[in-house]
Amino acid sequence: MPLGEKAGFEKSQSRYCGVETEFNDNVPQLLNFNLSTGAFDFVVAPLMNPSYQASLLEKDGVLPFATSDLVLSPSQWSSHVVGKISSWIDLDSEDETLRMASETTLKQEIARVNHLSIQACILPSPKGASCANYARCVNQILLGLNNIQLWLRIPLVKTDDDDVIDANSTSFIIISGKPVHSIPRPSSDTANNFDNNSDSLRRHPLRPYLDYVGFLFRSMDPIPEQEHFELGYRDFLQSPLQPLMDNLEAQTYETFERNSKKYIQYQRAISKVLLDRVLDEEASAVTVLMVVGAGRGPLAAEETGHKLKVYAVEKNPNAVVTLHLEGWGDIVTIISCDMHYWDAPEKADILVSELLGSFGDNKLSPECLDGAQRFLKQDGISIPSSYTSFIQPVTAAKLYNDVKSHKDLVHFETAYVVKLHNVARLAPSQTASHFQHSMLIDIWVMFRFMAL
Repeated sequence: MPLGEKAGFEKSQSRYCGVETEFNDNVPQLLNFNLSTGAFDFVVAPLMNPSYQASLLEKDGVLPFATSDLVLSPSQWSSHVVGKISSWIDLDSEDETLRMASETTLKQEIARVNHLSIQACILPSPKGASCANYARCVNQILLGLNNIQLWLRIPLVKTDDDDVIDANSTSFIIISGKPVHSIPRPSSDTANNFDNNSDSLRRHPLRPYLDYVGFLFRSMDPIPEQEHFELGYRDFLQSPLQPLMDNLEAQTYETFERNSKKYIQYQRAISKVLLDRVLDEEASAVTVLMVVGAGRGPLAAEETGHKLKVYAVEKNPNAVVTLHLEGWGDIVTIISCDMHYWDAPEKADILVSELLGSFGDNKLSPECLDGAQRFLKQDGISIPSSYTSFIQPVTAAKLYNDVKSHKDLVHFETAYVVKLHNVARLAPSQTASHFQHSMLIDIWVMFRFMAL
């Protein structure tokens, strides 16, 4: 049963728990014991008799695999079995006979995994300091496979003194950017401990472990609504929007508007500006607020009690239609025009924009606000008034492979928008660019280039 089957979790968020077994030639009973009795989701089982070595097999001999492929249906093989490649394999052994036997056995077992439609198999870890031939063999296998995942154990415990690798160490940071599929949990009990002549089939020695892991998982706090919405964007390459060149679609606006935290911050900023600038005795004065790039709904603060005259400037004709149909025309002055070409009838006390994008400048915020400063009074305030972009080196196996799949250099030199999740951050972030907009200074501060 998936650990994720609980309130507030979707099936895509499910986590599964399997059990590693020893070699057994009765695979159907092995599955029944661990899946039905133990309630596990899959088994990790050797497919080849561990005593087998290619160099010891007589010519034209039958390979000692665990069982016939007919004992399970293809769906059972693919859904409930993870193959375990023989652990004795040493692809970089100095013994040529062992090395050649290892290569032959690895190819035979991978071919068996492919034949059985098994979706994943665990490779033996490299032995010794050198793993050049190991890398060559695995790369050769990957070039010939389409639907099989190769899992590799990465120890997080030092074998010499049993110290756990520190979470801040380079090794752990690198691993955090890799596609981790499973986390083994050692146990002194065995999943092969069943006997037809005993009552062991009615109980499973590892069931308490599974129950406790399930309890821990169900005790986790549910994912916040905003993070839940962003699950589909995790580690997904997106081309940056170009709203100055292209008119955005309704779906894109809806995605923006789901970010309630951002709009709450805008509302708070506008409220604080009004409270700071307009004294109580001047509350009857009208404050001119301009929203440039209003989208489908202008940002305005209504809870302050101050009188506002709001201009909503938007170049997208479809968004302008929405503003009118939603009744904004009765509250604010809607301007259907590009801010670069609009001649404002009066100066603004507050200029509000949401043009930062994912990089702080990919929506051309600095360039747009350069031209929009003519709308501000000398003591006018721009929201935002300043913003800084940062750069940080990361490694992410999934993102790298997604870019690599295009098989050209152009995509490696393309800037993407990504909701980073499974990444390893290799160094602290540094300032890449800084922009400051204010009529109170003679020169707007813009650091467009930075030497790092």
